[in-house]
Amino acid sequence: MVLDPGSDAYTLLTEERVDHRFKGLPPDADGLTVGELAAQRRNLFTGGFTTPVLALSAERLEHNLTLMETYAARHGLAFAPHGKTSMAPQLFRRQIEHGAWGITLAVPHQVRVARAFGVRRVFLANELVDPAALRWISADLDADPDFRFVCYVDSVRGVELMEAALAGSARPVDVVVELAGGEGARTGVRTEAECAAVADAVAGARGLRLVGVAGYEGEVPDADPERVRAWLRRLVALAVEFDKAGRFAGLDEIMVSAGGSAWFDAVADVFADVPELSLPVLKVLRSGAYVSHDDGHYRELTPFNRVPEEGALEPAFRLWTQIVSRPSAGQAFANAGKRDAAYDLDLPFAQVVRRGGTERPATGISVTSLSDQHAWLRTAPEADLEVGDWLGLGLSHPCTSFDKWVLIPLAEADGTVVDYIRTFF
Repeated sequence: MVLDPGSDAYTLLTEERVDHRFKGLPPDADGLTVGELAAQRRNLFTGGFTTPVLALSAERLEHNLTLMETYAARHGLAFAPHGKTSMAPQLFRRQIEHGAWGITLAVPHQVRVARAFGVRRVFLANELVDPAALRWISADLDADPDFRFVCYVDSVRGVELMEAALAGSARPVDVVVELAGGEGARTGVRTEAECAAVADAVAGARGLRLVGVAGYEGEVPDADPERVRAWLRRLVALAVEFDKAGRFAGLDEIMVSAGGSAWFDAVADVFADVPELSLPVLKVLRSGAYVSHDDGHYRELTPFNRVPEEGALEPAFRLWTQIVSRPSAGQAFANAGKRDAAYDLDLPFAQVVRRGGTERPATGISVTSLSDQHAWLRTAPEADLEVGDWLGLGLSHPCTSFDKWVLIPLAEADGTVVDYIRTFF
């Protein structure tokens, strides 16, 4: 188990009082604890919730968790889903209960959140050079022998800064050399020769221990299946060369890690052919957007489109908003905007209209723009839409959907809210 069962942070979440800080929740719930409100099992549509309100489908969430658990097990992958997607410790716990090896994160604050909620294995997909953060992580490693922390290194300078900050630490910090996706990619070492130089620097640093190689195939320029697989083979070859050079001596295993949400099928294929090394290989997949999936960007990019026999993810978010103006036959306005809905990749998608307890497809309705607190809607002649109707919107890009909501109702298909998901951005 990679979660500390003794942590009381989850209990504290249920004891938090509902008030004005949490948008969309019923006004008459003020003063209740989150646990008390959840126990009431209110209905999202009739229980006093106000629009806009973002809801997460309980059934679809469970489907996605189970699907990726099965996928990772089938392909022999250790799954460390990227927690920056949701920054929701309750979902971290669900992911770990569904077989996750650990949780991937991006910045020190996120590691502190995960540790506060008992996560015992953290993969930081970034080079960490902040002295204060390194000292805190070092102290946590020294205090907790069950804490496993791994992060990127992608420069000799970074290694020097880490070594200076970690002076006097009892346990070394485990690192993996990050191979860049290519020229012009985001982070990572550009060439294999430079990777060797970084590995040499790690070998000379008392406070660091080289445990493998990693990278992010989503940064491969002009990515297509052939280019992504070619880069993944470079990553595997780097691990092989490091192993031949004796760089992993004294370890129990060698880590090889990749995997965003667009190419994890390629990761599974190439990692299946990792040759036998001097030690067992821990193949870590880090895809994160699957937990809620979406109705736009990842719906189009998901590898399950290429391997439908492996299953299909289901979009679990729906943003409920209300029609507050119908100034003309061709236009309407809803009361959700940039403060409520992701819009960095795609505008929201009008999916269903709800009126008087009846739900129907949002035929002839499209979102054309967002203001801070309004969605601009174009309505075709066949659109049946009135002021007061609830409009259910699908969203694109989970990472910028979660971060707009502090407390998210988890609702069953009939609207019964069974829990509330707390985020920490």
